[in-house]
Order: sequence, then structure tokens, then C-alpha cells
Amino acid sequence: MTPTTHAVATAPPSAADAIAAAVAAMGPGPLEESSLRRHVFPLFSRVLRRSEIYLANHSLGRPPDRMAEDLRRFADLWYADMDAAWADWQATIDHFRAGIARLIGTARWDCVLPKTAAGQGLRAVLNALTPRDPGGVLHVVATRGEFDAVDFILKTYTRKGRARVAWVEPDGRGVFHPEAVEKHVHALGPRLDLAVVSPVFYATGQMLQGLNRIISAAHREGGLVMLDMYHSAGVLPTEFDRSGADFAIGGSYKYTRGGPGAGWLALAPRHVEGPGALTTLDTGWFAKKGHFDFARPDEPEFAEGGNAWLEGTPPAVLAYQAKAGLDFTLAIGVGRLRNYSLTQLGRLRALLAERGVPVRDVGEHGAFVTVPARDNDGAAFAGRLKALGVNTDARLGHVRLCPDVLTTEAELRAAADAVAKAR
Repeated sequence: MTPTTHAVATAPPSAADAIAAAVAAMGPGPLEESSLRRHVFPLFSRVLRRSEIYLANHSLGRPPDRMAEDLRRFADLWYADMDAAWADWQATIDHFRAGIARLIGTARWDCVLPKTAAGQGLRAVLNALTPRDPGGVLHVVATRGEFDAVDFILKTYTRKGRARVAWVEPDGRGVFHPEAVEKHVHALGPRLDLAVVSPVFYATGQMLQGLNRIISAAHREGGLVMLDMYHSAGVLPTEFDRSGADFAIGGSYKYTRGGPGAGWLALAPRHVEGPGALTTLDTGWFAKKGHFDFARPDEPEFAEGGNAWLEGTPPAVLAYQAKAGLDFTLAIGVGRLRNYSLTQLGRLRALLAERGVPVRDVGEHGAFVTVPARDNDGAAFAGRLKALGVNTDARLGHVRLCPDVLTTEAELRAAADAVAKAR
């Protein structure tokens, strides 16, 4: 099979407004390949020069051409203005925070905190909680399906004697159920400090049903809930405020096409206001009240609202790196992207079925499907696909397949042929 090489027009010089113009030119309604080719593909001319079928959009998202221009702006301001560049740098950081707030459905952009990794957000929350157990140990409920960052951090806190984790196991098919999470929550009862769950699991793509039940159960016991939205933000229409969750973590690496390092932590506003407001040990001088005043009272005075959770000097370059992909996602709209994704995944499933290739059944799923390797060696399976021109990856003995708006019908057909051959 010959990998696909896309022929697309060069992005226009005025790329700063090209994303909004391209989306407007498509008009409202369902996304269609012909319209995407005409209006959206030119925004991605650089990455579409790659001679491959890219189905790892669940891993590293493909960036718009404008990303390079945004990074150039960051550097040009530094060269030209030195520390005066902070006016634009800070505005771009705030733009990122406001964009994530829109993406996940929270009204308070100041309650979105830039982090260099989602795990950094988890640590900030763990280091803000006072254990309810008189023994001084945090009690956490988490599933075995959480990503390695969450899993490793919680196990490290356990090793250090800072936490005890009640792990929720999947059923025999590898599927997680809300009842199992609730059972662990109620078993801990008044000792529960935090429950950590993913709306979409990273390895299987399973959507966890019953999130509202889990959140309500944890709150009835007096505990708090963190959602790991890395595989749901930008994939599913999300209403963080309405969910009742206390915290959310995520990042830009995947579905908002922002690359490594541009992560975030979201806080429910009730945790940053009033006498019960939380503060974290993961802090720094940007969390100070009037941090550019350089006052140093013995009793720390925190900034208002979510800004009290900021840390040290922020890596402003990450906000520029993530800006174009986030703007693109918000311009099209997560609902339209989700509908198109479901159409593509349905088509891919049908093509694989025609070729006798099984797809793992996890019920409702996020933006990707998984196919089991015959010998349970997913990495080798993914390697054979790479040799056939299909770029993807593997988890738990399965390859993950994730088309996006840049994936064509012809590529889906060719990818299905390659999967049948490589398996």
C-alpha cells in the first residue's frame, strides 16, 4: 500500500485570521469531506505533506500551520521588546485559559490554571487537601484505567505514606462500571478525600457512564471528585460547571493540537472563594496578591479567585504553541467535531468488519476504536502498520485507531486494508 500524500494549497500569509475565515466559509451544519478539503485542509498544509495515513490523533494532534507563526510571534516579541513582551505574553496566557474554560464549559476562566502536565494538576490538588482521616493520610478512589501519570503519582504518594488508594478494577471485558466506583466510595465513607475518574479511558476509549452518580456519591460522603478530561475535552461536549465535579485536569497534546507541555487544571469556583477556599502547597510568586508589588509579609497573601493557584513564572511560550489548535477546535465546535468523528468511526468499523477484523466493544466510546493483536503484541502490530504507511500506536495488546477531520474516506479504506494485512 502506498501512503497518502495530500495535495493542498499553501496557507495564506494572513494566517492569523485564516482559521475563523475557513470555518465561516464552510457555513453551519454537519461537516463534509468536500468542504473540509476546500476550506480546512489548507490550514494544515505543512503536516499534510507527510506521506502517511495518520491515525494517532488520540496521541499527538496534528497542528495547524499557524502554530509556527504564533511561536514566531512569541520569539519576535522577545527579541524586539525584551521584558516589555510580557504584555502580549500575559494576554496570550489569559487567552489560553479563557479558551480552555470555553472548551470544558466553565464560566470562570481564572479558575483554569496552566500546567505543564495534567499530573502537575493532580499533585496541586493532592497538596491542597487536608486528610479527613485522623491518621493524616489522604484516602483516594481511582480506577485501574487511569493514565500512567495519574497512576504513578498516586502510587508514589502511597509509597511516601501520604495517601492510600482504593483501586477500582474493570470487569472481565476490561470495562469499568460506575457501580464499582460507587462501591469503593461508600466503603471509604467519611474517610474519602478524593475520587479520580476519566470520562473517557485512555487505553480502550470507553466512555464511563454514570459520572453524575459517582460525583453525587462522593459528595454525599464529603469527598471531592477530579475528572481526567484528557480524552474527553475537545472530543465530547462538556459542561464542567454543571457536572458538579470539583476539579478537572487535561492538556493540549491530543485533540486540541497544542503539543506537549500545555496542560491545565480547572477548579470549581466554590473552592476558590469564601472561608473554605482551598490553597495548595504547589505555589509560587505569581499566586501572590499583587505579585509585581514585591511585598513580602510574613503571612502569605494570595491573589483573588483561581489566581491563588498559580505558581512561579509561567512558560508563556506554551500558550503560543497551543493557541492555534485551541482556536481551531473552538471555531468549528466540539459538537460538530464529535458528530463527524462518530460518522468516521462508524465507517471505519464497517470497513474493518468487511475484512473480518474485530473491534473491541466497550459500549459508548470517545474518539478512537481499538483492534486486538492476534498475538496480544500491540506494539509489534503497530510497527507492522507503520511499515505499511499507517501511523498509530498500541495499548494493552490493542492498536488504537483515531481518524480526524483531516482523514479522508480513501484513507479509511486503505487503513482498513492495512489493519487486515498487518494483524
